[in-house]
Parts: sequence; structure tokens; C-alpha cells
Amino acid sequence: MVGGGGREHALVRALARSSGNPRVVCAAGNAGIALDADCIPIVETDGPAVVRAAREVGADLVVIGPEAPLVAGVADALRAEGILTVGPGAAAARLEGSKAFSKEVMLAAGVPTARAATVTDVEAGMRAVEEFGLPVAVKADGLAAGKGVVVARTADEAREALEAMIERRAFGDAGAVVVVEEGLTGNEVSLLAVCAGQTVARFPAARDYKPIGEGNTGPNTGGMGSVSPVPDIPDDLADELVEAVHRPVLAELARRGIPFNGVLYAGLMMTPDGPKVLEFNCRFGDPETQALLPRLAEDPLALLTSVADGTLADRPVQVTPGACVAVILAAGGYPGTPRGGDVISGLEAAAETGAEVSHAGTARNEDGAFVTAGGRVLAVAQLGASIPDARAAAYAAAANITWEGMQMRRDIAAGL
Repeated sequence: MVGGGGREHALVRALARSSGNPRVVCAAGNAGIALDADCIPIVETDGPAVVRAAREVGADLVVIGPEAPLVAGVADALRAEGILTVGPGAAAARLEGSKAFSKEVMLAAGVPTARAATVTDVEAGMRAVEEFGLPVAVKADGLAAGKGVVVARTADEAREALEAMIERRAFGDAGAVVVVEEGLTGNEVSLLAVCAGQTVARFPAARDYKPIGEGNTGPNTGGMGSVSPVPDIPDDLADELVEAVHRPVLAELARRGIPFNGVLYAGLMMTPDGPKVLEFNCRFGDPETQALLPRLAEDPLALLTSVADGTLADRPVQVTPGACVAVILAAGGYPGTPRGGDVISGLEAAAETGAEVSHAGTARNEDGAFVTAGGRVLAVAQLGASIPDARAAAYAAAANITWEGMQMRRDIAAGL
């Protein structure tokens, strides 16, 4: 497993449950992942280093969790050495690494999406705002850890976002190019599928909650919670969305000579005019993974191996009935500058409830206690017979955990 966040912890745990009883090694992992896997200190975007680590442990399969190693071509480096890998190569990972490229592919593939303009200066961006009308989404073209999107409801907010990205480089080089996109209304949904070439096995729909504040208020984060299934996206509609979104994009990439083996995640807005793609990710979502994997009713190692070796069957992924809700616990100051070093209490009590607690941003202090070491610190996930049951169980488990400045949205999956 390549990565060191909550998604990777959830994947490590899922793989460890395989009937094949695999040894799971994580590069680089974190303090919580170290409870469930051997961790190797490594720079995740360093392809040769990842290859060496895979060789040293005799890895039969490498699963790449985060987007940065994919965009950096780590999957290409592994495949060049004949190592089975889950994760697209750099050419395909541009679907996530460049929002402008993603838009271009969607248009070529006939995938429904919002009107957009790609700009490199503020005034060109403001002309697009005037053309599309308000609200608009202002998006850094490159990777920005899930935080490079501002939904501007006034012209002043749009100009401020453009200036922050293009002139002040709030997201570094990721904001040198900006995509201005017309605002869409409706319910958002995440539809993830594992793909081998043009073969697709989709997961049930999930929903994540991006803004820091309850009622979807405040700045965007990497995600403050997730739920699966989503009542307004039943399986038959999910199948239709795969036909309208995933397959055309995979076919367009294939037409360009770009293979795709990994996870294709479509972030969709269910608008009054029909579904439209907001973005593509090329890996498991975080925190959607924490709500999807506990429901998995088939062997995760066999599933991911079939993605890597091209034997994947075209079908829905098998899941248990019921629901899963994952609640993110975040550090004080997030999504700005998060506080670090705050001692976390109640982890054992939360685990005793049966919750799956995934570590995203934790470390150990000199006394061996877990402390905060990131923005999103933990994910607390619980299964239930229904969404309200799973939601109540997740919040009951999360109530055991505390640290100074902890943030938690209390409306994840409310009303579903």
C-alpha cells in the first residue's frame, strides 16, 4: 500500500481481512496504520524508491492510494518492472492532475459537465464569470489536496479567488492555471468504480460532505464525512451513470492510447437538467472509502488483483445490505493551518463499540500517546441496518474521542 492517510488505513484493514491472509506493508503509512501493517519510511512520489521497497518486501501487488504518486508516474515505474499495480499511469492520472485536461476529455467523450473556461489571468477569469453568471466555481487546475475549489456567489468573491490562485499562488503552481466553471445546483454524489481497461466494476453510490461547517457552510476541506448507499441514487441509476460517464471516458482514453487500470471516481451533481460531472479522481476517495469498504462482501485482495492483472469482471462490486456512515474528526485550525501535537483520548473506547477508526493524521509523542499530526485526523465508521442506524452508531462511537480543538460536523448523513 502506497500512502499514509485515512483512505490507506481503510484499505490496509480491508486487505488484511482477505481470505488469502496477506502480509500488508504500507509505504509510508502513519502511526495508526502501524498498528495494522509494517510501515516503510519513503517519499511516496519517488517512483524508484517505491519500486525498491516493493522488490525488498517481495510485493505481489501494489495499491497506490493518493493522487500525487499517480500523477508523478509511480504506477508507470512499478509496471515497467513487471510489478502488478492498482492505479493508473501518469497519462491517465491527468484526469485528476489537470482539471483543464479532464474537461477536454469529457467534451471529447460527450460526458455531461458544466460549461467552463480555462484561464491564466484574473481578467480573463472575470470575463468567464460575467459570461456564466453567478454562482461560479473557481478551481485550481492542479492538485490542491481537495481544497483548490472556491464556489463564488458574488463577483468580489470570484475575483478574490482568482487573485489568490493566479497572483498570490495560494496553491502554488497548481493554481497557475484556473478553470472557471458555471455554478450547478442539485445533490452531489460520488460514484467509484474499479476499472481494467474498459471493464468496469462499480461500487454503490456514496456521498461526501466537503465544507467544514454544518449545513455545508464554510471553506472546502478534503471531506468531513461520507455515507453509502445514497437513497436518491439506487443501483439502476448508478448503472445508467456508469454508461453515461465512466465508459465514455475510458473509451476516449483508450482511443488516445492511454490505458486505465485503477479506480475511476466521478464526482457528480444531480442537476434539474440531469447528471453532470464536477470532477474526476483517479483513486479511491477519502472519506468515501471509509464508508464503502466496510460494506464489501467479496475478497478485497482478489478484487484489486483482478484490476491489476486485467481479469476484472464487468459487474457491480458485491456489498452487504444496510449502510455505513463515516465521520471525520479534524484538528483545530483546519482547513487553514491545523494544530498539531494535541493528545487524543478515547480511541480504545471508540474501537470497543465496533467502529472502524481509520487514522489519517496522527503521530505518537515521546510518551507513546497518539497526537494530532494533520488536518483530518481520524475517520470513525460504523455499519447499520439503515442509514439512520449507521449514523447513530458512528456518532456514538465518535463521542468517545476528544482532543483540544477537535472539529466534527454533526450533520453527516442527516435526513437520509
